[in-house]
Amino acid sequence: MVGSGMVCVAVAQFSAGTDKDANLAAMGDLLATAADRGARLVVFPEYSMYATRTLDAGIGTSAEPLDGPYATRVAELAARHHVHVLYGTNETLPDDHRVSNTLLLLGPDGTRLGAYRKVHLFDAFGFTESDRVRPGDPAELLTFTVDGVTFGAMTCYDLRFPELARQLVDAGAQALVVPAQWAPGPQKEDHWRLLTRARAVENTAYLLAAGHCAPTGAGNSVIVDPMGVPVAGLAEAPGIACATVDPDRVATVRERLPALRHRRYAVRGG
Repeated sequence: MVGSGMVCVAVAQFSAGTDKDANLAAMGDLLATAADRGARLVVFPEYSMYATRTLDAGIGTSAEPLDGPYATRVAELAARHHVHVLYGTNETLPDDHRVSNTLLLLGPDGTRLGAYRKVHLFDAFGFTESDRVRPGDPAELLTFTVDGVTFGAMTCYDLRFPELARQLVDAGAQALVVPAQWAPGPQKEDHWRLLTRARAVENTAYLLAAGHCAPTGAGNSVIVDPMGVPVAGLAEAPGIACATVDPDRVATVRERLPALRHRRYAVRGG
């Protein structure tokens, strides 16, 4: 039983591929399981609609607008299970041959509540996401509220930039959500574990990180509490992990560890 003021949340892990119907079916099954467990917010990975290990031309040809058929069907799932859904999609851009790597937020009635377009593109470890993806506007961040708890959204490589997390916390976020397609590789899984905990600790906030499992990602989706303790998670297999976000826990940790009040430097957007 979730107490007053608390929110049950879930991170969903699967391996999206190039078959949109299969991806949607996987999302539907995971969403149904999360809803049965009481989740009010379900966070899916980056590129949930279409994904490959290498960012090939399909990322453009498969792209859709945010009111396209895939988003419409995910909205129907959100309404059917009466939960908030955040998932990653490749969004068409009418004035650019590239796409946007976009997180779409849907309400429990299926209404589109907001979107975040990834700011930091993954031009690292031999990848060049910017060849096919246009970066989002650093001023257009996404915070949202579920049952009185405020969340702030980041995407995958954004996790390596503490300034963005701090901007979201300064905007009121008590929890950070990080849909990702974190590619496996030397030290990559260690970086993921380290950075998810670091962003939680330094911001005294919960962190919900949802990734792909093999073959399109490194798995290890996790929910971390404001003291940096992993409270729920997954290893290599598809599935969901649920936990409770408690705003009183955030307030208590921020009182005991008042690092946000002790700052001598501000973070500026742009």
